[in-house]
Amino acid sequence: MAKLSQDDLLAQFEEMTLIELSEFVKAFEEKFDVTAAAAVAVAAPGAPGAPVEQAEEKDEFDVILTGAGDKKIQVIKVVRELTSLGLKEAKDLVDGTPKPVLEKVAKDAAEKAAEALKGAGASVEVK
Repeated sequence: MAKLSQDDLLAQFEEMTLIELSEFVKAFEEKFDVTAAAAVAVAAPGAPGAPVEQAEEKDEFDVILTGAGDKKIQVIKVVRELTSLGLKEAKDLVDGTPKPVLEKVAKDAAEKAAEALKGAGASVEVK
């Protein structure tokens, strides 16, 4: 039997379905008494149609008001500045803590909003 190169073997694997490839791996493990768990993980991304997931950096943050503190009126004013809420809506938001003040905003905007709310005496989380 002629010896196949690595490229020839890969070409053969590309033509196989995932089920056929899985059966091949099981047969290979039984024949040579090995475990090919790492090889399967490496071979799977190269298979046609297999999604390759990238770890994405979080780019949307929520600013959550967890407490109004002693200066509730100042916090309400800051909430009104950060949002387009009216006086009653902003007061209801501050009274109903924990509640999100801003949702899905950029990191810089979330940090600025958190600093403004902390400056007014509020407790804030950025998630």
